[in-house]
Amino acid sequence: MSERRREFLKRAAAAAAAGAVGVPGVPGIALGAGRAPVDAEGIASDDVVTPYFGKKPVASGRNGLDVITGMLAMLYYDAATKRTTYVSGGMNAPLAGLPGWNPTDLSTGRSAGVPGWWAGFEAALAKHGSRPKAEVVQPAIDYARNGFAIYPFLYGEMLVQLDTIGKTPTGRRIYMPNGALLPPGSILKQVEAADTLERLVAEGNQFFYHGAFAQAYCDAVKAAGGVITPKDFDRYEVRWMEPARGTYHGYDILASPPPDNGGTHVIEALNMLELLDLKKMGPPTESADSLYWMTRVINEAYEQGAKHTDPSSHDVPLEMILSKDYAAMRLRLMKMTPVREARPAPPPGSNHVTVVDGKGNIATILHSVMSLPWQNGLFAMGLSIAASGAHFFRVMPAPGDRATVYIAPNIIFKNGRPVLVSGSPSVGLLQNIVQNTTNILDFGIPIGESVLRPRFGGPATTVPGANYIEVDLDEKVRAAAEKRGLRYFVTSPWHFMNGSFEGIHIDPATGTATASADPRRSGMAEAV
Repeated sequence: MSERRREFLKRAAAAAAAGAVGVPGVPGIALGAGRAPVDAEGIASDDVVTPYFGKKPVASGRNGLDVITGMLAMLYYDAATKRTTYVSGGMNAPLAGLPGWNPTDLSTGRSAGVPGWWAGFEAALAKHGSRPKAEVVQPAIDYARNGFAIYPFLYGEMLVQLDTIGKTPTGRRIYMPNGALLPPGSILKQVEAADTLERLVAEGNQFFYHGAFAQAYCDAVKAAGGVITPKDFDRYEVRWMEPARGTYHGYDILASPPPDNGGTHVIEALNMLELLDLKKMGPPTESADSLYWMTRVINEAYEQGAKHTDPSSHDVPLEMILSKDYAAMRLRLMKMTPVREARPAPPPGSNHVTVVDGKGNIATILHSVMSLPWQNGLFAMGLSIAASGAHFFRVMPAPGDRATVYIAPNIIFKNGRPVLVSGSPSVGLLQNIVQNTTNILDFGIPIGESVLRPRFGGPATTVPGANYIEVDLDEKVRAAAEKRGLRYFVTSPWHFMNGSFEGIHIDPATGTATASADPRRSGMAEAV
């Protein structure tokens, strides 16, 4: 075993308990926060949101405060009522529309959507939370005002976005106070953002959607060529939705529904894989047949998902899409047709947190800026404005509609009891979730071993038509799948683009919940 793997195993160990377990995809600074991300007798929705206010949003960027101008989605299981709910704080397209939308728009105000994160946060906390908003948000205010040391992951993202991070006076004040990019270990302070958070605590949605913040956001976007107006903010509404539902080999699956259709894609892929004898084939790390068909069915679900639009204004026949008959027809047609190239994916821009608390409540939540950090270089009241329109390249919403995004919070049940809960960020989130889910459910691979295994990923951003695959996945297995028409782009082990499995496995016999942080990101698994 390599030294790198030994060090990771030390970080991921001991994340098992009969009480509360959490696996946030947040950086190592999380360990320095004022409280653990899970409480043995806490409420999961508090615990799943708190890491983003006590740990994660202390820095702008994909790991920071700019998520507030992005989206939030949470799948929540209430142990007392046995009911699972889904809240979508997704992003809306501007009412004015975006004619002529093209890649150059990502560096302008046209890239900004109408953010739903704050509305989603308020709604989730009001329905499922136990602690006051001020208590949940205070750690983030403290970190933003007093500062913290820039850790390597954050510095890497800052350096990659050097072209845009300092485009505005606000960006330069925060990240280049001495005329150059702050180096690793420097103390990063965001005083203006701390002030904004305090107003959000005091004034809430009124401030964000109907007051000073909405106006400041619209002014910044308009000055950079965007079209969002206060009317876009004023009409924003969070959505409570029924989860998408499916089954797989006797398990029940609940997952995010359209327009957050990644959960739907997970069910679609598992429906098709259920028609194959995976147990006989073996896991995709060992079987060319499994690798070939997993790659194809996930690419198929993702490609067809680009036809899904906002179900509030367009017909999305979800019952048909998730039916076993449709899966059988799709698989039969795939066997008759040549392999299609992987469809391009939007850039990565998310993090995920999954929590099971001591009462058995479960929350799996995706926070996303839906783009690279600081991609347009714009700020409003100290908060970076997410270039969330990056997802419009997959599906362009009608003016004012909710964006279609392939996020996939999901919970899997056996005989009515949760056994596996997960989600993932990044380009390869669907491939990540399906591989780990089948590893655990079909092959009995412990979650700690499953996340360490090499995997294939989503569409490669640098090689159009190919899927990512990690170099330590058996070369003979990969070559055999390639002979059948697939294309792979070989990467280093534990590649960032291949997602981060923020999963918790619950032993149905003992109730013990086990988690292990995925080494492809800088997360941490913790148990109480």
